[in-house]
Amino acid sequence: MLNKEFYRRGPNHQSTQAADFLAIRKRFQFRSVEIGKWVKEAEKQKAAPLFYDALCDLMIILGGNENLISLRGTLALQYGCGGQRGVSAHYDPQTRSFALAKNAGPGSIAHEWFHAFDHYISAKAFEDVSRHQFASKAWLDNADEVEHPLNQMLMNCYQTIILNEASDEPNEYFEKAVLTDSALDTDYYSRPEELCARAFEAFVQDANIKNNFLVKGTKASDEAKIGLYPQGRHRQRINQAFQQYFSALGASLKRLDAKQGLDRAE
Repeated sequence: MLNKEFYRRGPNHQSTQAADFLAIRKRFQFRSVEIGKWVKEAEKQKAAPLFYDALCDLMIILGGNENLISLRGTLALQYGCGGQRGVSAHYDPQTRSFALAKNAGPGSIAHEWFHAFDHYISAKAFEDVSRHQFASKAWLDNADEVEHPLNQMLMNCYQTIILNEASDEPNEYFEKAVLTDSALDTDYYSRPEELCARAFEAFVQDANIKNNFLVKGTKASDEAKIGLYPQGRHRQRINQAFQQYFSALGASLKRLDAKQGLDRAE
């Protein structure tokens, strides 16, 4: 079942009965799923199928499994609670919670999920990082990398997003974010975690599966028009880097989960 308010083109993930938030927790094994006390039953029934399809679509786009989406059961999902005032979607590194306001606009899931992933992977990709550190920030700060082929591919993603093709200077995408921050007297768009989350949004929106509850706005929005999303050849290079990394990561997780399943069966 699909709410006609949001465009989607992709495989059918739900049976004749629309998914609810319990089905989301069971399938993806989120650490918890919390619904705000002011969220009405009709609002839950409308939102849950949209979340379910978006998460399933993301899983297919990344070539991973349910464990990737819930970050091995460490990620909590909150709807209509736990967010920040005036912010429709938010990831909190302190509680490892992904919160969406009940009036959250479409397109925020991919961005916030990447924040959660960027935080989760930090301690696995780098030595001696703060528990609140994002991997993208650790990379920019030249933290000591944990040697692993998957980590090398992840570093290539960050490098491709932020540096020029010679990898010796920041690229135009970064520079436009700095200019925007300067014009707005803020420190947001040029943060490495925000640069990388927006680049991930572009990668997801360019996939064959289309779901504007999952992601939208990386091509025609006001932010896109002033260069706050990757464009042209740079965008293609980022997409290739993310595709290589997540395909390899997804395959690795599937092999690991299959082995653990066999071990439990013995």
